[in-house]
Amino acid sequence: MTEPDEATRPARSGDPIRVLIVDDHALIRRSLEMALSAETDIEVVGEASDGQEAVELADRLTPDVMLMDVRMPRRSGIEAARAIKASVPSTRIIMLTVSDEEEDLFEAIKAGATGYLLKNVQLDEVPEAVRGVHEGQSLINPAMAAKLITEFANMSRKEAERPPQLPVPRLTDREMEVLRLVAKGMNNREIAKQLFISENTVKNHVRNILDKLQLHSRMEAVVYAVRERMLEIT
Repeated sequence: MTEPDEATRPARSGDPIRVLIVDDHALIRRSLEMALSAETDIEVVGEASDGQEAVELADRLTPDVMLMDVRMPRRSGIEAARAIKASVPSTRIIMLTVSDEEEDLFEAIKAGATGYLLKNVQLDEVPEAVRGVHEGQSLINPAMAAKLITEFANMSRKEAERPPQLPVPRLTDREMEVLRLVAKGMNNREIAKQLFISENTVKNHVRNILDKLQLHSRMEAVVYAVRERMLEIT
């Protein structure tokens, strides 16, 4: 269900994963809360019913993971995600939506979301999604990845007319190879096979890329690289 994102974090301590649930429908919040509270390694620390409340609670509670609806009153999930990533960058955000519209998907990734979960997902899959994102994976299925690639290609063509913003951090040739394959939607196993290296080596390269670019996720790195004309996607 998930594919590797940044290099895997160190193993969790005994503390549970702290989750904040954000949705303007009380029934959905209740369903998610029930699914997560049944897990011994997950703790629901709060709930919010709109984007503005989500920003305020995130700043106060600093959750590990947020499950947040895309479309909400007062402030959308995407607007809230942008504010939360600025104030609480360690929080990983899974966007909840009823559809996989390309515009919402791309805007959510640009806003700093780590995952994208359709609301028709089976509730017993939600805890595993939370664990995966907390451990450094991205939650984007293959169909969504394909749509992202299309958006990246469109973005690359538009940005070709704009001068690059300097200075741009320098990546090694191998790191650029890895980043190009990430932009094509490949996961770590596929990249390792393509480049004839181990998955751990791929993870190390991804970690180095994110450190150099000062970003938090693979998708953010691709967006940055396209915007700064480090990558051209056709």
